[in-house]
Amino acid sequence: MAEPVQQPPAKRLCCRPGYNATCRQGQRAAGAPCGGSATGQGESSRAHSPESLLDIAARKVAEKWPFQRVEERFERIPEPVQRRIVYWSFPRSEREICMYSSFNTGGDEMGSSGECGDETRLPFRRGIGLLESNCVDNVLQVDECEIHQTPSRFHLSGTVREPATSSEPELLCNVSVSFDRCKITAVTCSCGNKDIFYCAHVVALSLYRVRKPEQVKLRLPISETLFQMNRDQLQKFVQYLITVHHTEVLPTAQKLADEILSQNSEINQVHGAPDPTAGASVDDENCWHLDEEQVQEQVKLFLSQGGYHGSGKQLNLLFSKVREMLKMRDSNGARMLSLITEQFMGDPRLALWRQQGTTMTDKYRQLWDELGALWMCIVLNPHCKPEQKAFWLRQLRRWSSMDVCPLEDGNHGSELTNLTNALPQGPPGNPDSLARTYRTVFTRAIEACDLHWQDPHLQHIITEDHYANYCYHDNLDSSLFDARGWPLWHEHVPTACARVDALRSHGYPKEALRLAIAIVNTLRRQQQKQLELFRNHKKELLHKGVTSITNLEGWVGHPLDPIGTLFSTLMETGQGSEDGASGSLCSSRRMEHPVFPAQRFLEEGESFVSLAVETALMGLGQQRVMPDGLYAQEKVCRNEEQLLAKLLEVNLDQSLVKIFQKQAVFLLEAGPYSGLGELLYRESVPMHTFAKYLFTSLLPHDAELAYKIALRAMRLPVLESTSASGHLSRPHHMVSVVPNRYPRWFTLSHIETQQCELASTMLTAAKGDAHRLQTVLEYIQKNIHSSSHIFKLAQDAFKIATLMDSLPDITLLKVSLELGLQVMRMTLSTLNWRRREMVRWLVTCATEVGVFALDSIMQSWFTLFTPTEATSVVASTVMSNSTIVRLHLDCHQQENLANSARTLALQCAMKDPQNCALSALTLCEKDHIAFETAYQIVLEAAATGMNYTQLFTIARYMEHRGYPMRAYKLATLAMTHLNLSYNQDTHPAINDVLWACALSHSLGKNELAAVIPLVVKSVKCATVLSDILRRCTLTTPGMVALHNRRNSGKLMSLDKAPLRQLLDATIGAYINTTHSRLTHISPRHYSEFIEFLSKARETFLMAHDGHIQFTQFIDNLKQIYKGKKKLMMLVRERFG
Repeated sequence: MAEPVQQPPAKRLCCRPGYNATCRQGQRAAGAPCGGSATGQGESSRAHSPESLLDIAARKVAEKWPFQRVEERFERIPEPVQRRIVYWSFPRSEREICMYSSFNTGGDEMGSSGECGDETRLPFRRGIGLLESNCVDNVLQVDECEIHQTPSRFHLSGTVREPATSSEPELLCNVSVSFDRCKITAVTCSCGNKDIFYCAHVVALSLYRVRKPEQVKLRLPISETLFQMNRDQLQKFVQYLITVHHTEVLPTAQKLADEILSQNSEINQVHGAPDPTAGASVDDENCWHLDEEQVQEQVKLFLSQGGYHGSGKQLNLLFSKVREMLKMRDSNGARMLSLITEQFMGDPRLALWRQQGTTMTDKYRQLWDELGALWMCIVLNPHCKPEQKAFWLRQLRRWSSMDVCPLEDGNHGSELTNLTNALPQGPPGNPDSLARTYRTVFTRAIEACDLHWQDPHLQHIITEDHYANYCYHDNLDSSLFDARGWPLWHEHVPTACARVDALRSHGYPKEALRLAIAIVNTLRRQQQKQLELFRNHKKELLHKGVTSITNLEGWVGHPLDPIGTLFSTLMETGQGSEDGASGSLCSSRRMEHPVFPAQRFLEEGESFVSLAVETALMGLGQQRVMPDGLYAQEKVCRNEEQLLAKLLEVNLDQSLVKIFQKQAVFLLEAGPYSGLGELLYRESVPMHTFAKYLFTSLLPHDAELAYKIALRAMRLPVLESTSASGHLSRPHHMVSVVPNRYPRWFTLSHIETQQCELASTMLTAAKGDAHRLQTVLEYIQKNIHSSSHIFKLAQDAFKIATLMDSLPDITLLKVSLELGLQVMRMTLSTLNWRRREMVRWLVTCATEVGVFALDSIMQSWFTLFTPTEATSVVASTVMSNSTIVRLHLDCHQQENLANSARTLALQCAMKDPQNCALSALTLCEKDHIAFETAYQIVLEAAATGMNYTQLFTIARYMEHRGYPMRAYKLATLAMTHLNLSYNQDTHPAINDVLWACALSHSLGKNELAAVIPLVVKSVKCATVLSDILRRCTLTTPGMVALHNRRNSGKLMSLDKAPLRQLLDATIGAYINTTHSRLTHISPRHYSEFIEFLSKARETFLMAHDGHIQFTQFIDNLKQIYKGKKKLMMLVRERFG
């Protein structure tokens, strides 16, 4: 622990009236062994001889009485009695020592278990190691404490040697431990340990005293020794003490001597003198030593780390330590939690988040939840004193009133009623009429301060194993007993379960179990009443479509976790995992192997485990309103998954299967009380995750019931557009709690995923059963509204149907195809980044189903695909060789499928010629009539509906397929849509223009003559025109013979049409481009401009008078742009 500090002076004033000089001398030899020859503390010594009456009495006194009260009660306490009281005042169990020296105690008295991988590093384990290595020495009870003046307690001191390691030298630690009434009340160690828990050296010394009490020398309080001395001995004692410690005590000794010699001094007004070694005074608080400063520092450090470096885990371990202390009924539990809470409330992030309007992290929020739950346990302590509860209430109110205090739902004010009041069971009222007070994480603990344990019926339930009334036949809702005479407990369910949690937390497992059984029996009785009520009024309720609001707050996801509490209480008892720290409200005696006669309140064949499972099923199946706020909704999902994970650990035997069947039937028939009933609120928490668990559990035993549950659970009414009342025409009615409020479901994506997983589970299970597969398909199509989830289901069904180790399941394949078709229809008019993947997958699925499926999707393509998808993906895939091979088609089937594909292609080309014409031409290549039809569609669309890029692409395709004249026709049509300005010398269409001119040139003079005017009109870029001009002058037109025409081999003249027109246009383009460039030219572009003029001169010189024209052109530039002296100088240097 912390470094040794100066302790306050002792409070005890010790004197021995009735002693005389005779009895003071020679009464006792100093340094007698601790306990003398009496029986030791261990169990082994008890086995040899019965415990003496002295030891029994001394042990009881040492447990309960401060030593001052013993002295006041008896005028003279015999020395053997004093020794035995001191002996028994030290803790006898290692459990508490382990609790204060490690985060977790072991399952036995030795504290054998530790954290995974770090067990040897725990102070408790290290302390055991030091003890077993004989590193503890000089152990003395009442020794150094005489010098250090520690508070009024009994004291133990010794030295502990820490062996040297490769990196650390040997360390010798001086350790001192104060104890009182079987608790260690103070510790000091020279090692300077800074931690919440005791250091290994304190552990070693304490365990030495527990395990080897006979080897510890015992000295009674120093006042007793002084009483045995005469005057000469006392003077010698004082003088020697001053001599040995003259620098420390001489000033104090002189001051005390002066005061004692003064008759009027304050020291002479008090009878007796203080003794720091004389045991506890009446006023001393009796509790285990807890370093409050270190607790605060550690929590502050963990919070400052913001969830990093495992700080969240460390804080959870501290909370577990609080629960451990509460279970041991250690008052430090509440004390430690107060320290932790103060640090949480002082977290600077709270104010920052409030100022910014942001929410805290989920893990941090869960820590606050645990904080509130722990306070609930503390204030519900059945043995809590009124003054303690009043103190805690003041603390809780102070924290709750602070602006930064987190709210219970993590979002805003809750609409829930006070926890001590049951929810209304009458007709639904307006929720706005409920008190909209802000409920903080401490509100429930504050409200719990009003609860008490004095109810006689409650006391009978928790304290008696045979409390029953077999003559009780009252059937009122508030009956104290059920028809079997077993006790019931009617209270707001979360509140009642909070009592159970408090009993467990404070070390009363038997009482907690008794109350838990009563609560579960009450729930079962209420469940039966609800079923009877709905059956009696079913017709009326279904007709009206409205019922009472049964639960505004659900049990699963509730801040108090009532179902989790009941489940854990029953399961721990059923599995025998409750430890030996059981107790009784009537007696503090602890049993190592508790027996639970409460089993008499179980039906024949029933066990605590089966009762726990049934409780969980009741809670999970409860119809409840989805709470507001992101955190509250996430908590509902998280708690449901946690509870289901615990259920999955339970092995289902035949008795549990019967319980599943019983609860499943109730869930289906209980109407508005069940989340799987016929009447479902629009805002009800969905049952998908729970139903999936029920389905998989029931399927091997009762498939019909399993499917009924799963199919009923497929509903997701929050996505349905419904009115406020139900209609008989609807198979399942949905009712809105608040008709005008559309809920904000922040967890909707997660919920839809769970719905999808439920459907996938049913599809997998129904493989091979055509009827069930069809039913599941209908429910999927009706209830799932997300295209991505339906697509996932389609893919899942396809994978299951085509497993490698079995033949394809054609029924399941058809289901997969139907789901895929639904996805296509849902996403046809919306943007979806997975659309292309979906289309490809659908064609693959249809191929697996068969040729009729492919033909079907092509016949109805317009309802499933865009024209582009239909031609580029669907038709192309259908006509591919891989598809033909996969389907094993004969020639006739191939031709029919190809005809359907070509028909589809032509329809798409007419609908969207821009994007589908080329695909249509490609698909129709092998059918002359279809190909001609596609070509005509292109020609008709070329005038208005297609751009030059599309036309050039099709033209190139035509040339590639051996239709140069058609290619030429399309190229000329493309040219009419093109416009290249003077500065677009890198335009992507330039290659197409050059290709079109080359094509025209190759066809002949007439074709070239026809295309050049189009080029001149469309292209204004000088460099492109000059490139075309040069290419036309290099070879003779018509070099490629067409229709047996022969080429004359004569080059075309630049002085005649059509090249003269192209030459003039090119020269004009150079002149216009030059003037345009000179308008905004900068010096860094001068050299580039000169090169441009050089290319222009080459074009000018192609004309017979080109030299003259270029010279005139240069002269004009010099005159017009003479202000650009440097540039004109460069022009003169190059061109004269």
